[in-house]
Amino acid sequence: MKTRFFDRNGNDAIPFTELGFGTAPLGNLYRAISEDEAHAALEAAWETGCRYFDTAPLYGLGLSETRLNRFLRGRKRGDYVLSTKVGRLLKACPPEQRTGIGKFFETPSRVEVYDYSYDGVMRSLEFSLERLGVDRVDILYAHDLDVFTHGAHDVLQAKLQELMASGYNALLSLRDQGVIRAFGAGVNEWQSCQWLAERGDFDLFLLAGRYTLLEQEALESFLPLCEKRGIGIILGAPYNSGILATGPIPGAYYNYDEAPREILERVSRIEEVCARHGVKLIEAALRFPLLHPVVYSVIPGGQSASQVKANRAILDKEIPAALWADLKSEGLMREDAPTGAASR
Repeated sequence: MKTRFFDRNGNDAIPFTELGFGTAPLGNLYRAISEDEAHAALEAAWETGCRYFDTAPLYGLGLSETRLNRFLRGRKRGDYVLSTKVGRLLKACPPEQRTGIGKFFETPSRVEVYDYSYDGVMRSLEFSLERLGVDRVDILYAHDLDVFTHGAHDVLQAKLQELMASGYNALLSLRDQGVIRAFGAGVNEWQSCQWLAERGDFDLFLLAGRYTLLEQEALESFLPLCEKRGIGIILGAPYNSGILATGPIPGAYYNYDEAPREILERVSRIEEVCARHGVKLIEAALRFPLLHPVVYSVIPGGQSASQVKANRAILDKEIPAALWADLKSEGLMREDAPTGAASR
């Protein structure tokens, strides 16, 4: 698997494999899986050449981090890149009060407490290191600073202000001391990323689903800003919650909900162009984000060893340049979307 080196300051290159592994599914997202199933998925990812693993306290309320602990134990720390997130602390609670009922299954009984303060960042990292069983992580992302999570713009604005007034100083200190190599935010909306990038010295953003074969609005201002500032992007949810993997089937998911008619119709047209070139929709969707020069890795979902191996096979598909040209000519892709081979 190809590796892309992120080196914003010219002195500490972080090697990202083009395919990363996001561990939300290992936190029993949408269905419970066994410890052995989770371990098999991680082992399969390693066998495919994946060396970048992303997690968060939210995923299974600590479960994904503890499952990574078993997998990482005994591996050389320099052989992989590891990121986790801050912004939530987990507090013990009665089972009926736990966070994520109906979304995460068979998890510890914990309730999330949002905390983007200096102390909150430090405590969150300390707890994550214990759950992971490691002495350091490479990247910390401030988690879910978006309207999707917090529900209203004024609530989000208060959280953003809290981070910049307090937690941001903790991230700076951790990076300056070499405790972490980089920091950023892991969010569902590029607008929050741009707001942060305009106000702080952020290295990387883990952006879920907002620069895909279906969505390229981030090209208007955010991605050009990243190019100018040397900021890197890790692209999560390249299938927009499923529809770019399944195609426009009845009940297909887009942005965590059933896809509306206009999205189904647009994806159907994209799929028709892909078929003319002998390319599956899912193959074009996984490759597309990596064509932008600021994107270093894509993180599709994978809850089983077979899914993980399939992602590697999908990424290896050669995509003809004529496919991208046809999508642009038919108004299904922005004209300014990079489609040349990104090299690093």
